[in-house]
Amino acid sequence: MKKQFIVALALLVSTLSFAQKSELKTAGKAIKSGNFADAKSAIQSAESLIANADDKLKAKFYFLKGQALYANGAGSDTDMDQAIESFNMVQKVEGSSKGKYGSTIEDLKDQMLNNFLTKANAALQSKDYASSSAGFDKAYRMSPIDTTYLYYAASTAVTGQDYTASLRFYEELRDLKYKGVVMEFTAVNKETGVVETFDNGSLRDLSVRAGTHITAKDKETESKSAEIVKNIALIHISQGNDEKAIEAMKLARAQNPDDLGLLISEANVQLKMGNKDRFKELMEEATLKDPENAELRYNLGVIAAEAGQKEDAMTYYEKAIALDPSYTDAYNNIAVLILSEEGSIVEEMNSLGNSSKDNKRYDELRVKRTEILESAIPYLETTLKLKPNDVQAVQTLMNIYRGSGQTDKYKEMKAKLETLQAGN
Repeated sequence: MKKQFIVALALLVSTLSFAQKSELKTAGKAIKSGNFADAKSAIQSAESLIANADDKLKAKFYFLKGQALYANGAGSDTDMDQAIESFNMVQKVEGSSKGKYGSTIEDLKDQMLNNFLTKANAALQSKDYASSSAGFDKAYRMSPIDTTYLYYAASTAVTGQDYTASLRFYEELRDLKYKGVVMEFTAVNKETGVVETFDNGSLRDLSVRAGTHITAKDKETESKSAEIVKNIALIHISQGNDEKAIEAMKLARAQNPDDLGLLISEANVQLKMGNKDRFKELMEEATLKDPENAELRYNLGVIAAEAGQKEDAMTYYEKAIALDPSYTDAYNNIAVLILSEEGSIVEEMNSLGNSSKDNKRYDELRVKRTEILESAIPYLETTLKLKPNDVQAVQTLMNIYRGSGQTDKYKEMKAKLETLQAGN
């Protein structure tokens, strides 16, 4: 009985092996004739049987599977990914890239790599950034030593606003410690005076010897590591992951301490998180790096005003205007600061009685209120000169003119406001 079982098992194995070889033979013929659909069908039929096959048959299976999926470059993105995996499995099964199928697979991989790069560049030219990024990513997976392809995948994903994919690529580049430093070979064109970059030193030197170029230089490009970490932080900001952004920014700033944009970005995240003191510290640091930046002064004024530091806020707004006389928001905010004094005065006026003492105090407060209202007028009028359709300035001026008894000007602003609102 035992002997019969062994014989039956042997027959079963033999049958399975025959079925595998038959399917693979069918797949091979289909591939040669360019019928990749039939080849994929035959491969699928053999797949369930391949686990128990010997290494020789497994290598052939993965080789044919890779060819069927690649389909001479016509395969889908998913098929391409699986084709790469299949070719890698061949080399894994054979133990090296020098097995029976090694050289053929290397040729196929070269074809695939060129195909990915051609499609990626074509997609980039047509501004199909998603397809371009996917193509560069596939090129990198095909040739992992060429990390520049991964950098291109990240950059094109950012351009296409696919921040999830770009974050994944940038984090991978960071973990790989990618720097992207290359040697640039330059020379000055004698006719135009423009510095031109050559593909290699030999071509550059040839142009210098020919007399068309002068001042040959070899220099390394800047490392991209700081840019990569910076972009990781900015993507985290766009996705609302503020804590991760801060962590990434600290690393980025350590690598790129003079990057003003990165400094301001960190300040904005701190503000968003409610850390106003830290925001102010960073913005003060930014003003030291860029003392002529009016927007930095304005933002510091906003924070100071919110903290009740009115004198500091006024100083910042005035500095912003000194740097940029057309900064309408700064004029508006100065007017708001001035008018903020009105509230307590009106409150006191309303609390007074009818005694002679109260009446005297009321008259004093009325004069003071008028002075406050009128002192805000020049800033708002300047705003309207620079920005005639500023609804906020028109509305505020209308209220001031009414409160200070300037009836004609009140009517003028009221009519202007109605016109602006009708236009909206």
